[in-house]
Amino acid sequence: MKTNMKLTAVFVPDDESGYTAYIEEIPGVNTQGETLEKAKINLLEALNLVMEARRSLAEKDLKMKGSLIRKHIKEEIFFA
Repeated sequence: MKTNMKLTAVFVPDDESGYTAYIEEIPGVNTQGETLEKAKINLLEALNLVMEARRSLAEKDLKMKGSLIRKHIKEEIFFA
């Protein structure tokens, strides 16, 4: 299954250090960059890192709960 998801990237100019940036819909996805282009690249990297960390934590949580949870269906989805 392929689907598109729109997220809001916010770039805030800072006179001293380029730009700070964050994804409005996902707390914890934030970064900075000396230029707008670098801030965009860093923001995509930050988004990937946060999503990987959340996936890892979710997998650990499922393993810890073991038989306490109901059976579930797990499949990957892709956002373009």
